[in-house]
Amino acid sequence: MGGVKAGQQDGRAKRLPRAERERQMTDAAVRVFGERGYRAASMDEIAELAGVSKPLVYLYLNSKEDLFTACIRREAAALVAAVRAGVRADAPADRQLWEGLTAFFSHTAEHPDGWAVLHSHARTGGEPFVAEVGAMRDEIVAFVTALIAAAAREAHGDPELAEREVVGLAQALVGAAEALAGWANADATVSAKEAATTMMNFAWSGLGSLMDGRRWSDA
Repeated sequence: MGGVKAGQQDGRAKRLPRAERERQMTDAAVRVFGERGYRAASMDEIAELAGVSKPLVYLYLNSKEDLFTACIRREAAALVAAVRAGVRADAPADRQLWEGLTAFFSHTAEHPDGWAVLHSHARTGGEPFVAEVGAMRDEIVAFVTALIAAAAREAHGDPELAEREVVGLAQALVGAAEALAGWANADATVSAKEAATTMMNFAWSGLGSLMDGRRWSDA
């Protein structure tokens, strides 16, 4: 992480508006936390990468815990916004699911440090970090639940899937997508489109059967 640091010009930190300076520090923190994890990351390294003094980081963002929480919230909001923005409300149900998956895998691929913060480091950092990620996950599950319910209505005119089953399917789909994103980000040969296609084939084959009334049974 050598070279000229962000926010430095001729050896002196540039004066920036507070919001821009906080964004600069958070950018640096996401990168360091994404690479090192919460416990191993140092405020010295974050300050150096941001091109500011460590006391300034504490002045703006209070503590390492508060800084990590700010990173989680920002990256979570960006991911949810990307998924929502990627889905056309007037598209057929299968296209909405495809667009949501494509947006999800594209965003996680384009922001690997942010995804590492959310998927790996926040989940192992203990409370309150787990709760912050859980809130993001709940929002995505609710969004996917609505997509599956809409698909059921589109297929039958009335929902044929029980509400509990729809929520369970959404939980399973989101969990599988999270695991697949972790795998895809660890393998540079896997594109976002390939990951989305794999997830779509896995998910829609089963969902399509349910919509057509074909259910697996152990009887």
